[in-house]
Amino acid sequence: MMKKLMTTAFLLMVTMQLFAQGEGSAVADTLAGSEKIYVVVVCVAIILLGLLAFLFSVERRVKKLEKKSQR
Repeated sequence: MMKKLMTTAFLLMVTMQLFAQGEGSAVADTLAGSEKIYVVVVCVAIILLGLLAFLFSVERRVKKLEKKSQR
């Protein structure tokens, strides 16, 4: 239990150090400056929604097959 707690605390410290870097990337600054970042965000959201819809449809199919095989 203690080993898991120590590992979790260490990983959180490493993650916080990564987020503490204040410099923005040139790509993010360019996209935000030209307002193309919104297009990128919308594209990523559409892709994620498509993946979620696909996963839910696969899950429903698997449940149907499981019910069919139990009969």
